[in-house]
Amino acid sequence: MRAEANVEVKEQPVIVGELRHAPDPARPSGGRRWWIALLVLVAVIAAILSSVLPRIQARTQVKTETQDLAVPSVIVTQPKKGSEGQEIVLPANVQAFKDAPIYARTDGYLKKWYVDIGGHVRAGQLLAEIDTPEVEQQLRQARADLATAQANLNLSKITSERFAGLLQTDSVSKQEAENAAGDYAAKKATLQSAEYNVKRLEDLQSFQQIYAPFDGIITARNTDVGALINSGSAGGPRAELFHIAAPGRLRVYVNVPEGYSQAAKPGIKADLTLTEFADRRFQGTLVRTASAIDPSTRTLLAEIDLDNPTGELLSGSYAQVHIKLPRGSSAFTIPVNALLFRSEGLRVATLPDGKHVNLQPIQIGQDYGSDVEVVAGLNGDEKIIVNPPDSIVAGEEVRIASGTAAAGTSQ
Repeated sequence: MRAEANVEVKEQPVIVGELRHAPDPARPSGGRRWWIALLVLVAVIAAILSSVLPRIQARTQVKTETQDLAVPSVIVTQPKKGSEGQEIVLPANVQAFKDAPIYARTDGYLKKWYVDIGGHVRAGQLLAEIDTPEVEQQLRQARADLATAQANLNLSKITSERFAGLLQTDSVSKQEAENAAGDYAAKKATLQSAEYNVKRLEDLQSFQQIYAPFDGIITARNTDVGALINSGSAGGPRAELFHIAAPGRLRVYVNVPEGYSQAAKPGIKADLTLTEFADRRFQGTLVRTASAIDPSTRTLLAEIDLDNPTGELLSGSYAQVHIKLPRGSSAFTIPVNALLFRSEGLRVATLPDGKHVNLQPIQIGQDYGSDVEVVAGLNGDEKIIVNPPDSIVAGEEVRIASGTAAAGTSQ
């Protein structure tokens, strides 16, 4: 007997209108396709931008640089306020307040001298003696002439008085009496002339002694015993016998340049420095000026006086004078390389708005080398272009260079 297998068959339901397919693992789904397309698009855009954008940037940069180069860059500075006072240093010559050469007033030979160089003397002190044999002979002759004139005058006086008495009795004529009186007057004048001649020769004889005219130091002795002394009265050259100076007070002569002449007024202070006193200053006062400019040097001669009680400062020394000159409150200093020399006058290029040029007229005062003083035309807050080109014009656009600074003035 055949046994039948009990097999249960289940029927699957059939859905009409819908066809199901099994997913293909090799084919992408719709979401993945969209992301792939987006990535491709981004890659294409990036490729385009990477090739086009640098060109655009380079073109923009070139345009910007061209525009920047078209506007020149400048360096600016500001004027500096001048100080209340100004000190100038000038070379000067130191001289004794009293300084004089001593000459002979009579001819002869030097008999003896008593004071050598460096000697301190008092006024009226005997310095030397001169032997004058010719003057002595002339004096003896003049005294003899005086005696003769006196004798002639006495005789003439007696004759004149006698003729005056005889005229009363008509013993002599009036003409003879008048002649006698005239001869007496002439003899009186002759006597006076002889007296004056004797006095003159006596004075010359007194010049045999040479005396110091004031207290001081003998700084030179240019003669010696036996030397011929010529007073110059006979037309020959005179020789200086001694030179005397009084160093207790000194006068210092300095030539002030014309540009400072108006500020160099009597009464301002001045200091003296010398090489031998490197760490010291000697104070003096400007006491007088020549009140005239020397046309050959264009300078004003000024005198500065200072006391030298110990005599440590030597007359004839070379010194430097530091003069403190007052200066106007409106003065400024700017670099000399900021000046523009134009046909219409001196100018500086300023930037009122920071980018457009204005040519400002100015008036300068003193020249300090690298800087100059401006006495008119500036108020102190201007931006001044340093080293402006000669072709710069008013209204030109410029830009201030960044990261740079103009050299400051030295004053």
